[in-house]
Amino acid sequence: MKNLFVLLALCLSFSFLSAQSNSDKAGVEKACMNYIEGFYEGDTNKLKTCLQPTLNKFGFWKNDDNKTFRQVAHMSFDQALNYAKNVLEKKEFPKADAPKKVEVLDIGNKIASAKVTAWWGIDFMLLSKRGDKWMIEQVLWEGPYKEE
Repeated sequence: MKNLFVLLALCLSFSFLSAQSNSDKAGVEKACMNYIEGFYEGDTNKLKTCLQPTLNKFGFWKNDDNKTFRQVAHMSFDQALNYAKNVLEKKEFPKADAPKKVEVLDIGNKIASAKVTAWWGIDFMLLSKRGDKWMIEQVLWEGPYKEE
């Protein structure tokens, strides 16, 4: 009987951990999707729900020679919001079939990493869990988007 109790306790523990990790994975995916849609739709509210005010985003864009890359200037939280506002004001939305892919790479207790594929290219994200919400802290990206 004691062994059965131990087995039951272990199963319940694994079930709880699995549910917690599924919840965390969904939270990371939601933050990353809000990030993509925030830029795609020009929705600053979506960006505010997923970006830390201390955001550090920078990346590399392929030069016209199609061989070399140049580093693009850093984008802060405020610059990200301004970029989104500009998309909305100018109605410069991506095509309806523009990629919107999120891959959760790893999740810890308070940190996570993910890869986002969007019209501009790929982004690698570092996220932190703030309370019960996942927030994007840092983004390193490369473009332009290339079919895989």
